[in-house]
Order: sequence, then structure tokens, then C-alpha cells
Amino acid sequence: MNKNTDSEINDIKEKLDEIQKDMRVFIEDSNREHLETILAFVRNDYSNVLEKHLVNDIKSGLAKNMVKKCDKLGECRSTLTSMLHKNASLIKQDSVDSEIIDKNRMEIKNLRNVLPYKKCDICLSEAGDLFKKQVNLMQSMRIYDTKKDKKQDISELPTQAVVDDVLESLCHTKRFEILKAVSGQSMSFSALSKLTDLRGGNLLFHLQKLTDSGMIIQRHERGDYMITSKGFKVMEGIGGIYSSLNP
Repeated sequence: MNKNTDSEINDIKEKLDEIQKDMRVFIEDSNREHLETILAFVRNDYSNVLEKHLVNDIKSGLAKNMVKKCDKLGECRSTLTSMLHKNASLIKQDSVDSEIIDKNRMEIKNLRNVLPYKKCDICLSEAGDLFKKQVNLMQSMRIYDTKKDKKQDISELPTQAVVDDVLESLCHTKRFEILKAVSGQSMSFSALSKLTDLRGGNLLFHLQKLTDSGMIIQRHERGDYMITSKGFKVMEGIGGIYSSLNP
């Protein structure tokens, strides 16, 4: 009798495990479908807005951070602006070839070979940062991805980049709550305020952190917040790690 009972209990446990796995897959697939639907909507309806955002970012970034007292300021600003505008226009495409991104990146880097001053590094660094922001947005919109089916060797992980791009965004409970919430649906500022019990500038601070790291994006000014491809992959990874440690 005891053996039969134990056998039945084991069968029930196995069935429950199967149900939990099926539910997990269903939820993940539903979230992926939700994410793809939102990203397709943004790509179709807001590509012009996103390009305008990148263009404004170029203008303000170069104006603020390029070396002011330089006889080549006007010439270099015009050249860098043209290069960055060309790259920013790619945001309107359905898919961006990695060769084009690599070519545009090298064009900016190769400017160093013809520029005469040490202080030129400051301006090129700012242009590089702006270029990186553009590429990050393209990756978030799932129109550019160079790392499909490729795993990073742990020994080669860039420490500071991992901390800045991933870990810092997750190290606060409120930011993690936000990411969990928008993993399944887009949410307004007021809804996130109610969820986190944060108001005004306090909530905006955490939303900005997540936005800067490419984890979430706002549909448009004052629009809903939604998770990006990067944010969703990070949360999937965290979910997998937690499940494996707590079977």
C-alpha cells in the first residue's frame, strides 16, 4: 500500500513538473509575441520619430561636448554630423546589415589618422558614444543583431560594460519590479507609479536608468513604457538562472 502511494505521489510530482514547464514556455512565448507586436508597431509608426530623436541627440551631444577652442571645430562638426546622420537613418529599415554598421564605425575611427591634435580624441570619443547609442537602439528594436547563437566566453566578458549595461539596471528592487511588469505589457507612467509606490522624479530616475541602459523604451513623449529586446533577453536569462537554482 505504501509503495503504491509513493508511486502515485511521484507520478503526481512528475505531472506537476511537466505542467509548470509547459506554463513557463507558454508565458515566455506569450511575452515574445507581445514584444514582437509592440516592436513591429513602433517600427512602422515611429521610425521617423526615432530618427528625429537620434538627429537631435547628435546635435546636442556634439554642441555640448566637442572642444570649443579649435580652428577645425566647424569642419569636424560638419563631418561628424554627416557621418552620424547617415548611420541614424538606418533606424527606418526593417533590417540592418552588420557590414554597414562596421563600415560606418570604421569611417569615424579612421578620422583619427588625418586629424592633427591630441584634443581630437575628445571629439571622436563623443562621436563614438553617439554612434554606440544609435546601434544600441537598433539592437533594442531588433533590426540589428550580430550575436545570434553566440555565447560570450566568461573570461572575455568586459567587466565594466557588463556592470554598466546589465547589472546596474537590475541591482535595485524598484527597477527590477518595473522590468518584470513591462515584460508582459506596456505600462504608463501612472501605472508604474502605482505599482512601485514611487512618485515624480523618484520614478523618473529609475525609468531613465533603464532607458539609458537600453532595457526599456518609451513609445513617444509621455507615452507608455515597454521592454526592449535587450531587456527581455536579460529577464529571460534571470528567469532561467533563478529556475535552475530553485528547481
